[in-house]
Amino acid sequence: MSGKPANKFRHCIQVQESDIDELGHVNNVIYLRWVQEVAAAHWNTVAPAPMKEQYSWVVIRHEIDYHRPAFMGDTIEGFTWVGTHEGAKMPRYVSLYNAASRELLAEAKTTWCLLDAASMRPRRISEEISNTFSDYSTGE
Repeated sequence: MSGKPANKFRHCIQVQESDIDELGHVNNVIYLRWVQEVAAAHWNTVAPAPMKEQYSWVVIRHEIDYHRPAFMGDTIEGFTWVGTHEGAKMPRYVSLYNAASRELLAEAKTTWCLLDAASMRPRRISEEISNTFSDYSTGE
């Protein structure tokens, strides 16, 4: 979906019983939840507290490709990085892998919009915010 940077933020997820659908594997909607969970974990790890208080993010577009199913008891490794922002929008890439087999399960490109936390209105992504992600950016 995009060129990957040398550094990718990593976040682990354990498949829960409630993630399993009537076909006996993780429901596709859960993968999307994991994409958001990995993104949120990244923001919460790299952004300083004052920045997190001042800004919030909202998804405006998801693209996801499903490659393999996940099952009860699997551990999922989610990796994320960001692309080049434009105005208030920033693309984020997430790859989900089975931690044991290293098989790619799903990959997503999500467009996020930065919001002012007080007004909930879009805000242009500043150099300071962009630099927060610089270790996890494709530079594209």
